[in-house]
Formats: sequence, structure tokens, C-alpha cells
Amino acid sequence: MTFTTPLKQNSIKIMLLGSGELGKEVAIEAQRLGIEVIAVDKYENAPAHLVANRSYAIDMQDETAILEVIKKEKPSYILPEVEAISISALFEAEKRGFHVIPNAEAVNKTMNRKNIRVFAAEELGLKTSGYAFVKTLEELTEAAMRMGFPCVIKPVMSSSGHGQSIARTSADIEKSWEIAKEARGDASELIVEEFVPFDYEITLLTVRNETGTIFCDPIGHIQKDGDFILSWQPMTMSEKALQKAKNIAKAVTDGLGGRGIFGVEFFIKDEEVYFSELSPRPHDTGMVTLITQSQSQFALHVRAVLGLPLDYSTYGSGACGAYKAKSESRHPSLKVPDSAFSANSFVRVFGKPETHKGRRMAVSLVLDNDIEAAKSKATEIVEEISDNS
Repeated sequence: MTFTTPLKQNSIKIMLLGSGELGKEVAIEAQRLGIEVIAVDKYENAPAHLVANRSYAIDMQDETAILEVIKKEKPSYILPEVEAISISALFEAEKRGFHVIPNAEAVNKTMNRKNIRVFAAEELGLKTSGYAFVKTLEELTEAAMRMGFPCVIKPVMSSSGHGQSIARTSADIEKSWEIAKEARGDASELIVEEFVPFDYEITLLTVRNETGTIFCDPIGHIQKDGDFILSWQPMTMSEKALQKAKNIAKAVTDGLGGRGIFGVEFFIKDEEVYFSELSPRPHDTGMVTLITQSQSQFALHVRAVLGLPLDYSTYGSGACGAYKAKSESRHPSLKVPDSAFSANSFVRVFGKPETHKGRRMAVSLVLDNDIEAAKSKATEIVEEISDNS
């Protein structure tokens, strides 16, 4: 395929449905190819709004509102970037001839933990932890007692760890029920998961289009309250476990179909590989690829969407640390240490218009052949950042 750079407006147009920090980097990569970007989110001045050609703030769960902006802009490709979105709008957009990435059914399966778990475990027969779905406190109590403690409790629809908790004893169940209400999305149904005593967890970025499927080096990460605080690439693991992860990732992404990048999460115990979750878009832990790869996950996503070749090279080992706000502010500013601006490190500040305690506002990125040194430096930089508290 030969890619022709657009020479006039409206020849190729990408619409982001969700315009956070991940969408911002996608927008930047698309514009580097001369592609028009329309950024849509539920609030004004979202990160991708700051770099898009045009932006909209609408109710992302309102089917009519989404379809109205799609009808107005007539995008070549629609890229859903958040979980809390009207799935019916995506199906209707496809019926009207618009191209949803990867496709509306894939988004439907993956934006909801129930759908993707049933698809992976029951339709594809992949190895997962034990699980149950519940809608009441009584059902949650019964499922947790049956699953055993500790167990993980999550809303079926949420992001960045919101609403997720670990019940370590029966005394924690009611508290977990209340925490689940903090979900960004649908908290009317929860998934209760058996706790896997894993050695480590990884994200395997899997990129596919008509040219084939490729895998980025595995990304290790540490999470707190369901949200990542540190990621690094590559994660050292056995070839046997890595190949199992690749086989599972290809099976599930082939089953979903479509173009784009998929963040496939796994738990690894010895050489056993357990499928955990999947995001049909760039992954937060994959921000480390901004410094480790010649083509970041965002650039690869855009290439995949456009049907372009997916080749890339690696620069070396690196780490990414997440900075989370310590205060509430409507006019946030960050103080970044000089140590962040070395030959092999930098920061990415997202430009979110407000801070809330615990909201991810920036990341530090460090390249170092010594992966432990990279992780240490990325963490050190984050600890030295401060907001206007």
C-alpha cells in the first residue's frame, strides 16, 4: 500500500471519542502525517483538545450527542478511547458506513469486563483466574466466600483502577461494595476475581492490520489501587512464557478483528500465563514506549489504523513513572525538577485543566541499559515533582 499525505482538509480525518493523555499522543502522531484530528470528551480542554484541529465537549454516554458530532464531522476513522461511552452509538455509526476502530463489536466486548472475560474464557477457552458476576451486596458476599480470600472486586466498566479493590477478609466486602460505586462507568454489576498469586504482570502491546500482527517487547508494571504507578520495557521473562502470551494475544485479537493496537494484560506465575484484561487502544503502561521505541505505541496505532507497515526498532531499556496530583485545583501547575531533563530522560505533562487528588497529571520517562537504574530514576523524578498544593 502507498500512503498519500493529505494535501487538503477532510481527505483523512480521525475522531477521538475520549481525549485524555493517551488520545493526545495519538492526535500528535496523526497530525505528523497531515491528518485532521477531531477530539471529543466529556469536559472542555481535555489533553487532546489542546492539540486537535477541533474539539467538542459532550455527554459521552449520550447516543444522540455522539451521533450528531459524527454526522457533522464525517470522520474517516472513529477511535474510542474511553470505557464510559455509548456503545449503541458505535453500532449505529457502523450501520451508517463509518469505520470504528477496531470495530464496534470489539469495543463492546472489551470495554466491559464481563463481555471480554466471557469471550476469552468461554468462547476462546483461554486460561483466566476464576470469576463471578454479581449485582447485589448479597451476591457479592456469596461469590467472595465461594472464591476465597483475598479476592479482587471490580466494576464491569471502569478505567484507571476506579472502583477496584481487594477484599482480604469477609469484613472487607461491604467496603469493597462502596468503593465500586466510584467507578468511571457502569457500577451496576461487579466482577469478583480469584486472586492469582502471580510472580509479575505484563502488558503485551499487540498491533494488527491487513499487513499482519506484531508484538512490542513485554512491559512490566506495578499497580496501586488498580492504576499503574511504574512501568518498564522490556520485562525479563522466559521465552516459553512470552510465547504463550503471544499465542493468547494473537488468538484474542484475531477473534476481535479490526485494526489498531491492543493492550493485552497477563498474570505470570512461573511459566503459567493467565489472561487478565484487554484494551482495544493504546495502554497507559505503554507510555514507556515514548522513550524505548522508534515508533511509540501511539505511532503504531496510527499506522495500524491507516493500513501502513508496522515495522519499528527499539532504543533500549526504559521506565515510566506516573505522577499523581496531591491536591485539588482548577488552575493546576506542576514544578518539575531539573533532573528530569537529562540526555536520557524527560517528562510529559498532560495539560489537564483541573487536578483531583490521585489524578494522573504527568509521567517521567528514562532510558537506561540498566533497567533497575531506569526504574529508580523514573521513580525519583516523580517523587520530586510537585503540584500547586
